[in-house]
Amino acid sequence: MNAPAQSGMLAAADAADERISTFAIASIHEARTLSAGSQRRVVEVLEERSGLAHDEFTRVLACTFDYPALAMDELHALEPVFDILPFALALERGCVLFRASEGKLMLAVSDPFVRDLHDWTQARIAAEFTICLVHHADLAAYLARYEETLRAIDSVIPDAAKSVHDGAPVEDLSFKMIREDTSQVVKLVHSTLYDAFKLGASDIHLESNAGGLVIKYRVDGVLTMAGSMAGTELAEQVISRIKVMSELDIAERRVPQDGRFKIGVRGREVDCRVSIMPSIIGEDAVVRILDKQALSDQLKGLRLDYLGFDDVSVAQVRALSREPYGMVLVTGPTGSGKTTTLYAAISEINNGQDKIITIEDPVEYQLPGVLQIPVNEKKQLTFARGLRSILRHDPDKIMVGEIRDAETAQIAVQSALTGHLVFTTVHANNVFDVIGRFVHMGVDPYSFVSAMNGILAQRLVRVNCTHCVVDEQPDSQVINDSGLAEVQVRDFVFRGGRGCGQCRGTGFKGRRAIGEILCLNDEIRELIVAREPMRRIREAAVRHGTRLLRDAAVELVRNGETTLQEINRVTFVA
Repeated sequence: MNAPAQSGMLAAADAADERISTFAIASIHEARTLSAGSQRRVVEVLEERSGLAHDEFTRVLACTFDYPALAMDELHALEPVFDILPFALALERGCVLFRASEGKLMLAVSDPFVRDLHDWTQARIAAEFTICLVHHADLAAYLARYEETLRAIDSVIPDAAKSVHDGAPVEDLSFKMIREDTSQVVKLVHSTLYDAFKLGASDIHLESNAGGLVIKYRVDGVLTMAGSMAGTELAEQVISRIKVMSELDIAERRVPQDGRFKIGVRGREVDCRVSIMPSIIGEDAVVRILDKQALSDQLKGLRLDYLGFDDVSVAQVRALSREPYGMVLVTGPTGSGKTTTLYAAISEINNGQDKIITIEDPVEYQLPGVLQIPVNEKKQLTFARGLRSILRHDPDKIMVGEIRDAETAQIAVQSALTGHLVFTTVHANNVFDVIGRFVHMGVDPYSFVSAMNGILAQRLVRVNCTHCVVDEQPDSQVINDSGLAEVQVRDFVFRGGRGCGQCRGTGFKGRRAIGEILCLNDEIRELIVAREPMRRIREAAVRHGTRLLRDAAVELVRNGETTLQEINRVTFVA
């Protein structure tokens, strides 16, 4: 370590009054006093009292201690040296060792007031290095991004022996248990599941390729790389382990297989649904994580206005769900929040005076006062068979988790026509595509329009992180690619997240729902029965107040709640 760096770190802790030129000595002393009384770090108190913006504070503080300052984009241009200063220690101490392009080592620190940091780093880094200053939120975001990659694969050795452990009904997971796993394959599977649960991932993708195995997590609807392992033998062993846990046939590698298992994490059970798919190279697995307790906590007292829909959409869905009979249908891709919307609608109308029965695959959350039936394909309890039985159980309102086939569609429509209020979902891109789906299933158009009260198509859009959001102006090319003209965006408030520790460096934190709602009236019903072109049906719907998904997404950008890139990812650019 060079002399200026050594003296700089000592002065930061013990002789700040000799070095400080930008911040007043009184401000530092005051920050230290307040820090001692509030158990907060000096640097945090100083930033709060300085009133400076994120980047400006870092530059001023770096100038005060005669360190170079690094911004978020500059961090990503450097190569971390976790083999010298391990990731776990970097996370604990709030510093990262980098190797610059010319090969020199740089230690990025976020708090120059830490007294023992100099001695601690000197004891662990033998080579010469210089010190630079980075904002604590930027460093936290950088480490958060790397955590997703490192945690799942740290404990895996490429030449892992084949696992011979048998599957269990519930796999208990904890850091202690994972460390004690004797099989490296079991350790990889368990650590991957544990990391995904910790991140709040909805799905884990295990992809076999010519080189080995690739692991990805889907977080907030977006796939992120978690790691890659060399060796096709390892990939086969990992997929086999997933099969054993799901009680599937490990010898069958030519046809798709579906199964499920449970894991125990932090004292609660989490359901995992598994899909195994053969490929030309090997097999891929997707594990869907269904954390019922998290959903239960989320849905306690859940109402439609908690989901992020605008006030007009909430009022329309509420009106549809309070009709005495008919069908309310929610459509959208997997993971778009369809089931949560139906749960919210049912929770609002569940006053104890009606018999409400659901059939779901699986039952994701237990609704108080509602009879919920799980689909069981092995026992021949399908949606169609279960729905027939439900109709003999004197229901008032019915929820069908998903319409997958013509038989279920026919029974659901007939149920709506015979005095029941039916809530259901179907996979389609928008409210107008639903019409074609039912027609192709063989449902009579007249019966369909007679039964249908309304259709909601929805998506989940990531919103800007409130902790790091800043004003930003997209270039003309992005605006044009988004189907907008410069004149249309004059009143837009463009904002975007820079990335911080709160949002794990993504710039987004949380999602909100957007939707388009088609409420059927006499004109639209006549157009559908007459099999008029979809263009005419869409024009009539817009005339009667239907706001398209794209328009709802653009409105979020107008208000600075998300970015053009995000709505282009989620909705179709017209």
